[in-house]
Amino acid sequence: MPLRPLLIAISAAWAICTLASATAADPLRVGMELAYPPFEMTDAAGKPTGVSVRIAAALGKHLGREVVIENIAFDGLIPALKTGKIDCIISSMTATPERAKTIAFSEPYLKTGLALLVGTKSAVKGADDLDIKGRTVAVKKGTTGHQFASSTFKQARLLVLDKEAAAVLEVVQGKADAFIYDSLSVYQNHKRHADSTRAFLRPFREESWAVGLRPADRELREQVNAFLEAFRADGGFEKLGDEFLPEEKAAFKAEGIPFYF
Repeated sequence: MPLRPLLIAISAAWAICTLASATAADPLRVGMELAYPPFEMTDAAGKPTGVSVRIAAALGKHLGREVVIENIAFDGLIPALKTGKIDCIISSMTATPERAKTIAFSEPYLKTGLALLVGTKSAVKGADDLDIKGRTVAVKKGTTGHQFASSTFKQARLLVLDKEAAAVLEVVQGKADAFIYDSLSVYQNHKRHADSTRAFLRPFREESWAVGLRPADRELREQVNAFLEAFRADGGFEKLGDEFLPEEKAAFKAEGIPFYF
């Protein structure tokens, strides 16, 4: 082969190898809202930590990719995924049929469900008591509690708030009869406000959390599913539960409620 074509061939091969290496080394951009301890939060130095952060780090190690955590408001996570700002969502996100219309989900990695935090003076005794004229129900914007209430309630007043803490405060102050959220958060918020709230922990609607992905990223979805299976088999989820949620595990067991992982 003449020298010039040979040099061109070598240059082209080098460029392809370089591009492949760069692609393999691209960081995995994981979206989550760092406002949901102990799953998504920051430490004293402001660095991401929590159960979901650990899962993301383990996933990155499994894939051989650096992980970059993108802190995004919960209702902005799906738009960020769809526009390519992030590669996946690991943010205690429930896999719902509505969300599955626009994004894909991994296999479930955690079981949970909707529960109720109510005020001590509230007449509410369960989910069936919510949709009554004159009652106010607080929900966090973009959550499955919000979706459930907005599609189900016809008579109750729906109070949609951006922050979990704000919804809890409405119940604590007696301005809302109930707050619909996942059972673990209901337990934790009741513990913080034991004198002014009651907790109905057994889910009135069962749900599961999964990793959110773009539908076209089929290979990444397969890799995530393989990771989740291996991580569970290795006791990874059980260890995270023991580290971050020992009190909650004991409390749920005492009430006969299946724990998360």
